[in-house]
Amino acid sequence: MRFKTLALASALAATTLFNVAHAQTEIQWWHSMSGPLGEWVNDLAKQYNASQKDFKVVPTYKGQYDESMTAAIAAFRAGNAPDILQVFEVGTATMMASRGAIKPVGEVMTSGGAKFDPSVYVPAVSGYYTAPNGQMLSFPFNSSTTIFYYNKDAFKAAGLDPEKAPTTWPEVIAAADKLKASGHKCPFTTSWMSWTQLESFSAWHNTLYATQNNGFGGTSARLAFNSPLQVRHFENLAKMSKDGTFIYKGRNNTADAAFPSGECAMMTGSSGLYARVAKDAKFKYGISTMPYYPDVKGAPQNTVIGGASLWVMSGKPADHYKGVASFFTFLSDTKVQSDSHKRTGYLPITTAAYKLTEASGFYKENPGTDVAVTQMIRKTTDKSRGVRLGSFVQIRTIIDEETEQIWSGKRTAKEALDAAVKRGDEQLERFQKANKG
Repeated sequence: MRFKTLALASALAATTLFNVAHAQTEIQWWHSMSGPLGEWVNDLAKQYNASQKDFKVVPTYKGQYDESMTAAIAAFRAGNAPDILQVFEVGTATMMASRGAIKPVGEVMTSGGAKFDPSVYVPAVSGYYTAPNGQMLSFPFNSSTTIFYYNKDAFKAAGLDPEKAPTTWPEVIAAADKLKASGHKCPFTTSWMSWTQLESFSAWHNTLYATQNNGFGGTSARLAFNSPLQVRHFENLAKMSKDGTFIYKGRNNTADAAFPSGECAMMTGSSGLYARVAKDAKFKYGISTMPYYPDVKGAPQNTVIGGASLWVMSGKPADHYKGVASFFTFLSDTKVQSDSHKRTGYLPITTAAYKLTEASGFYKENPGTDVAVTQMIRKTTDKSRGVRLGSFVQIRTIIDEETEQIWSGKRTAKEALDAAVKRGDEQLERFQKANKG
């Protein structure tokens, strides 16, 4: 009996030693993806975890982008930050300025023994997350851009050609009038007001949003989105709001539910909404490019990046960084990228993934799904590369607050944009002083 007990104890000890020797390193990943996109993130983690035995990626939803960023900053100060944090593009300059809190992705990949060639990523995507010295700071993940969605069934009912999307703002206004006349209660709406109607709008028209090449030139940048063109656009939106052809649904992505549900017939929003539209829409829909003003020289140019990238937090053990490098290598795989692009509407982050998707016939079978890519792979200018400003989250909130004064009839378009520029510049001045040197 004593012999059996000893044998059992030895066997248990050997099993314990074996498990310790082969224990997986857990990689904590905080993200802001919910609904169908949350399912996509969980599936990516499962797929990666099943592909090897050394590491286990644990994805955790931490609320919307601004909430997860705030939570991560608090966790970093408390010494328990995640290994990977998903941060939306407007947080990029703030993360870049957080010296000591982040570990540049280029450094992580190299130290983790992974092959890493920044040139394989789509330039408009990788360039946004690259420092002036050429070092890639974060890993492009769910990169999106602004596109135009429209309800083909509603167009047909209003006597409009369902196969012809409005490509200019005058055409959008004319279509909205016909949709309203046919009884439609919400002809046009938009999500992410600042991103779609100011940031992307400005780049699409090759017009500055802020000085210093939209912030890429340094922290002395100041806002410039109250030019005659931007004021004219918001005056048009104000007229549409007054006559009921533009319905403001709220801040951030609140309006996203209004299109797939059939409530609103036209919408500007993220290409990343495609997964939800494809899943929920019970009507025929079309996807097209962002509208533009045909009298503006140089338009259309290119739209700007949206979505988010993955930042690696500092102060972690070496095996964690090895795991992060392994996971990012998996995410960069051409097939993984192509499959994610097809499923979500987010951009393929590598040129090879775009070519594979094109070769598969996906774009021909699903018209419009290539719009986001073709809008982004155009040659960019200093005015259209994107917007990278400090305190950008606060600036977007200010823009929401001021433009809401337009829809309620309390301010003219010019008054609201002038006020937003003035208040936003105060934020930029504070950021500049706090991040000198």
